[in-house]
Amino acid sequence: MQYRRLGKSSLVVSALGLGCMGMSQSYGTPEDVESTATIHHAIDRGITFLDTADVYGAGQNEELVGRTIAKRRNEVVVATKFGVMRGPDRTLLKPNGKPEYVQQACEASLRRLRISTIDLYYQHRVDPEVPIEETVGAMARLIEQGKVRYLGLSEAGAQTIRRAHATYPITALQSEYSLWTRDPEEGVLGVCRELGIGFVPFSPLGRGFLTGQIKTPADFPANDMRRNQPRFQGENFQKNLQLVDRVGQLAGQKRCTPAQLALAWVLAQGEDMVPIPGTKRRLYLDENLGALEVKLTSADLARIDESLPRGAAAGPRYNAELMKHVGI
Repeated sequence: MQYRRLGKSSLVVSALGLGCMGMSQSYGTPEDVESTATIHHAIDRGITFLDTADVYGAGQNEELVGRTIAKRRNEVVVATKFGVMRGPDRTLLKPNGKPEYVQQACEASLRRLRISTIDLYYQHRVDPEVPIEETVGAMARLIEQGKVRYLGLSEAGAQTIRRAHATYPITALQSEYSLWTRDPEEGVLGVCRELGIGFVPFSPLGRGFLTGQIKTPADFPANDMRRNQPRFQGENFQKNLQLVDRVGQLAGQKRCTPAQLALAWVLAQGEDMVPIPGTKRRLYLDENLGALEVKLTSADLARIDESLPRGAAAGPRYNAELMKHVGI
């Protein structure tokens, strides 16, 4: 396993983490037995960085992770998130960054995870109605209480990152970043590098699309969230399939799978990158880890950039309502 430091902090994690969201929501029916086996297999293979959130499965994902690592706590860095609220019917509501809620959310996550300290605690989405200084100030108090070790933000905009970091050092920013979502290159990534903040790309496989295994919308389970996302609908779907074909061709030239090429590309963007591809199956976990052996030359990277330039994907990554909460 290769390891990377998150920003200027002393937090060192495996170069690939494991995103756990799909084990409890969004991508078909949960499979707790295989998910548990996948987490154990990840740790056995050297992955030390597990990513979850209180909103995933309405707390069920944190409980799953907590049960699984109960006897292996000292082998992993646990990252979780707060601030995305759900209604009684599990529909997403507006973000909550109120200081009193920060405290409540952290204590609830600690109980579900069965741990005494969260290693990396992210604000999941910025609350535009609460100054970021107040939210981060409350997060910093959690460090003083010994309940959190490091602070992070997710999907925050450049100016918010600056203000947050001035309040208390931010260790990592988590945002979507992949061959078909390169938005962070437009400013956020530069700010992170200027300030010494690590970058944690989620959905580095384009929500599984870049693996080449999805050929038609019918391939998604009935309860799969991708059915409702613009990039996976209508003409956008067909146009984006052409991008996937290009990834497949490039992967063939490197004698690796499309997923491995996509992950290798993210890893090659800088030593500050720690992608967290999600999976609930050991088979795909092993495939993802193979990306660490794929070495991309400058010529390879130039070919990839020519085939999949920034902005190549058709359609926004979320619907209009969810996009309101990105980049604040």
